[in-house]
Amino acid sequence: MLAGELLALGVAAGFLAGLLGIGGGMLLVPFLTFILGQRGVDASLAVKMAIATSGATILFTSLSSLLAHQRHGAVRWELVVRFAPGILAGGIAAGAGVLALVKGRWLALVFAACNIVISWRMLRGARTEAGRTLPGTPALLGAGAGIGFLSGLLGAGGAFLSVPFMSWCGVPLRQAVGTSAALGFPIAVASTLGYLVGGRNQPPALPGALGFLYLPAVAAIAAASVTLAPLGARVAHRMPVERLRRTFALLLMALAGYMAWKGLA
Repeated sequence: MLAGELLALGVAAGFLAGLLGIGGGMLLVPFLTFILGQRGVDASLAVKMAIATSGATILFTSLSSLLAHQRHGAVRWELVVRFAPGILAGGIAAGAGVLALVKGRWLALVFAACNIVISWRMLRGARTEAGRTLPGTPALLGAGAGIGFLSGLLGAGGAFLSVPFMSWCGVPLRQAVGTSAALGFPIAVASTLGYLVGGRNQPPALPGALGFLYLPAVAAIAAASVTLAPLGARVAHRMPVERLRRTFALLLMALAGYMAWKGLA
């Protein structure tokens, strides 16, 4: 039963990774929190394990999504290069130190708050101001550090921040989605290294757990998600931009509600 749940979760995460440029973390963390809790893992630890496990699966999902978007010419590599150093620094800092120190309740509430703010902005249809462009490299390094830090803290691929940011700065939405898929890989590398360091003294909560990482879930979700990401990318390049924006926003809003309830409960 567990294997089936994890494979189904991987299918959904992979499709959404391709469709929306996300690593799948915004979907995976709430469901993994539920699955781990049902197997007797303490609620606070379940949130941390869900975040770390989700972040590790993005190593595989983001590569599949990236290749699919690259085939459509939607990845802005010059932006990936400018964002990446800050992303690596922020992701390592979050995974190696902050995740282990912060209570699971607050992680769940921060996750929910970020999703609510971003989804509300996207549902309102915030538009780029005339003439707005991306800032210079130093500012993008700082933005990358913030994206990497929050993504590492929440087990996400970063698209919940990078897609709205790039879209606000004048990058066409499909290019923002494709570039965010590429940014998911350095975020996942940095975060996973951080999770391994931060959870090195954590006793296994379940068979197959390595610190904060639940390896059976990483394997099952990764195997399923990489096969579905190309399909999601094909749909993204055929879907009207406004429908893509609303889909992204409504997904974030729904998952924010679950994690807020989990944190408060």
